[in-house]
Amino acid sequence: MLKKVIFTLTTATVVGLSSTLFTGVAQAETVEDLESQQSQIQEERDAIKADLSDAESEIADVLIELEELNKEIERVDNALKENEEKMDETQDKIADREAEVEKLEEDIAELEEAIEKRYEILKERAISLQQSGGEITYLEVIFGAQDFGDFITRVQAVNKITDSDTSLIEQQEADKQEVETKQDEVVSKLDDLKDMEVEIKGMLATIEEQKSENDVKKDDLKEKENNLVAMKDELEVEDSRLATLEKDVERSLNTATSPAPNTAVASASVGSNSESDNNNVTRTSGSGGVSTAINAGFNHLGTPYVWGGKTPSGFDCSGFVSWAFAQGGISIPSSTSALASTGSKVSASNMQPGDIVFFDTYKTNGHVGIYLGGGEFIGAQNSTGLAVANMTSGYWADKFSGHVRSVR
Repeated sequence: MLKKVIFTLTTATVVGLSSTLFTGVAQAETVEDLESQQSQIQEERDAIKADLSDAESEIADVLIELEELNKEIERVDNALKENEEKMDETQDKIADREAEVEKLEEDIAELEEAIEKRYEILKERAISLQQSGGEITYLEVIFGAQDFGDFITRVQAVNKITDSDTSLIEQQEADKQEVETKQDEVVSKLDDLKDMEVEIKGMLATIEEQKSENDVKKDDLKEKENNLVAMKDELEVEDSRLATLEKDVERSLNTATSPAPNTAVASASVGSNSESDNNNVTRTSGSGGVSTAINAGFNHLGTPYVWGGKTPSGFDCSGFVSWAFAQGGISIPSSTSALASTGSKVSASNMQPGDIVFFDTYKTNGHVGIYLGGGEFIGAQNSTGLAVANMTSGYWADKFSGHVRSVR
């Protein structure tokens, strides 16, 4: 696993070496000194490239982790939704069962009241039989009623009792037992549902906790990705600086090892090199130059924005600018931080078509494009893909930093 301290130490070493070597190029007097400096630069560039490779590999690993985590988050969200629906369904069933229990309790109460009235009739009949020493008459039971409702009940009860007192009582008890049994079943189901409710609540709490943990993991991975990208940008800047320094040493070596017919001309050449502000710009074979870079993107308008993209299949902002200039035979870095120091600085009032313009978006000079003239630039925007945009009004006018670089 690549460690942040490696990047920090490497960067510090490179910065220190760069300062030493810039001074050394100006002061070196022997070919051996220059060759030693060239060797040191190459070693440092090799170390930086190794760190860059490690950083890119770890960024790829982080992106894979993020993809897997996003899938896990989706699964957790689906589980949460399903369990919430199950909870709603269970609570509805609990409400239905509670209503059933309440209705059964009312039925049992009515049945108990009816049984109690019939028992009173049987009780009165038994007392009358005991007191009279004989059989109670039908009229005695009926005319003992206290009101009309009681009268009706007594008539109905006597009719049944006269058929079979014992049979009536047993039937009433059986009815009561049936209702109570049914109540026990409903209560048991209600208890089961309440147990399920408790279980689902616990499951929901666990899922919510897992969801929170996943959110924290995602934030950590995004922070790790951002840190790695920032480190990668820093390493690319240092590599670009070392590349420029390496070319300076190479030119000095060529001057030192080549016969100079005219000392004045050679001195002028060295002086010109030391005063140049064309940082990180290398012209390669090809034709067209800046003019080609300006027009290179028009055949690819609408190409989607892809982070780290450097080809017509997908561009990010700095990747497009680097690619466009490469079409004109000009090699420049492919990161915004490195481009910010590429070439010569130009004031915004004097910028020309083909100059590189910068915008303060998520950071200072966080977005870059190629100036077309007439207040327009072409660039890869994450909202539109590769497109021409107006930088004299609206969003881009507000974000234009005034930082302009020329690579002519």
